[in-house]
Amino acid sequence: MGVEQLSRREREIVDILYVKEEATAAEVRLAMTGDPSDATVRTLLRILGEKGFVKYQRRGRHYRYRPVQPKKRAAKQAFRHVLNVFFGGSVEAALASHLSDPKTQLDQDELNRLRELISEAEREETT
Repeated sequence: MGVEQLSRREREIVDILYVKEEATAAEVRLAMTGDPSDATVRTLLRILGEKGFVKYQRRGRHYRYRPVQPKKRAAKQAFRHVLNVFFGGSVEAALASHLSDPKTQLDQDELNRLRELISEAEREETT
């Protein structure tokens, strides 16, 4: 169930659902770029359900849609995809790229947490 099999619009809908956690078709439509028709959004939600990315539950007169995969797992898969496609699988290259970006601002707590994570990884590697 990889994101590579999604169209741009399908990916946009899944992203919206991850941000909102759950939404009606109308709420998804309002959050989308451009001005897709209601029928288009409902069709895409149905297709996403068939592909196994979205589930729904009827609440009153409306269906509420949500992503099937937990956000944390989806984030890990997306990050792995970015690592492989743009950085040849190298965490070091990805981190170096991010940290060298002038827009990246880390506070002292974040820097300390990164140091802790690196230390943990070093300890795990030696055991």
